[in-house]
Amino acid sequence: MSELFELPRERAEVAPGAVHVPGWLSLEEQQELVVACRGWATGPVPLRQIRLPGGGVMSVRSVGLGWHWQPYRYSRTAGDVNGARVADFPPWLGDLGRRALVDAYEDEGAGDGYAPDAGLVNFYDGDARMGMHQDREERSQAPVVSLSIGDSCVFRFGNTQGRGRPYTDVELRSGDLFVFGGPSRFAYHGVPKVLPGTGDPATGMAAGRLNVTLRVTGLAA
Repeated sequence: MSELFELPRERAEVAPGAVHVPGWLSLEEQQELVVACRGWATGPVPLRQIRLPGGGVMSVRSVGLGWHWQPYRYSRTAGDVNGARVADFPPWLGDLGRRALVDAYEDEGAGDGYAPDAGLVNFYDGDARMGMHQDREERSQAPVVSLSIGDSCVFRFGNTQGRGRPYTDVELRSGDLFVFGGPSRFAYHGVPKVLPGTGDPATGMAAGRLNVTLRVTGLAA
């Protein structure tokens, strides 16, 4: 195993405005999120693989909350799936997002006014990947809150100029929090590798990785 994964797991500012907080979610909170994600995955719009404009299909399976995301726009209904309206964004998830900002930025006021209205749930099996990309469909520059459950992954966090270097590889384990805002809000990022068999079955995840991201779209209701 590389030195990367042997370093102490402490809160770290990976780039200005981008913070990794290891082990932020308790086991009980992870279990609750797994149960919630299973409900959303079988909700009005099911978990699906996203087809890209060029014809490719993403290896990650996804479902939206509050807003439906497809490349590269948001809508309230899933016109590319079944035409149904997506599940509502739950208020308790917004509360979790505000607490995440307070803890990540170590500032009691960091969550003030933060009102995420969109969630994206991504499920990675052992072979799934996510290419370097920007989260740029939102009209708001509010931070993105990212939560990981299940198998660990290599999370590649780059720069705002392009997909290449410089970037930093971070190991995200089950329960970890990653927040990126401010100067890093539109940094390129991706998941080049999932590490199968590294998750704790006690979370309710027998295999694979769940990633839940919270965003403020800035779009009208």
